[in-house]
Amino acid sequence: MPVKTKATTQTGAGASRAQIILNTIAAFIALAGLADATYLAVLALSGETAACGGSTGCFEVLGSPYAKIAGIPVAIFGVLGYFATFCFAIFARFGYKRAQGLFALTVWTMFAMTLWLLYVQAFVLHAFCRYCLFSAAFTFLLAGLAIASPATRDWEGEE
Repeated sequence: MPVKTKATTQTGAGASRAQIILNTIAAFIALAGLADATYLAVLALSGETAACGGSTGCFEVLGSPYAKIAGIPVAIFGVLGYFATFCFAIFARFGYKRAQGLFALTVWTMFAMTLWLLYVQAFVLHAFCRYCLFSAAFTFLLAGLAIASPATRDWEGEE
């Protein structure tokens, strides 16, 4: 007979092994994205330039008017998004279904913003920032994990 823990009683059945693995991977990807976004946020707040190895794309993208929303650097929103994603992935890893739904909602919001920012880089600025592309890759990976996660489909039915 399986032992019931707090996480098991919270979710009713506990998280499956595959769900635990997916959420753990998501947490590590979110940490990598958090590091990238924190680097860009520190650069934006300190006025320093990114170490781009001679590429002018970083300077053009990070210095453009699109790098801020209402005077706040976009990287700050990235830090908040990745931190929230990390927290929700950890809670979901321990079997809290509401956290799984919030994880999915946060990731899809980040995904929509990433698509917009990629559009701006490609078709408006005609320049790419490698750190922004890393962040986009992390967001795409998180979106793939959100799709692969079976628990995100039934979180709305909770009481």
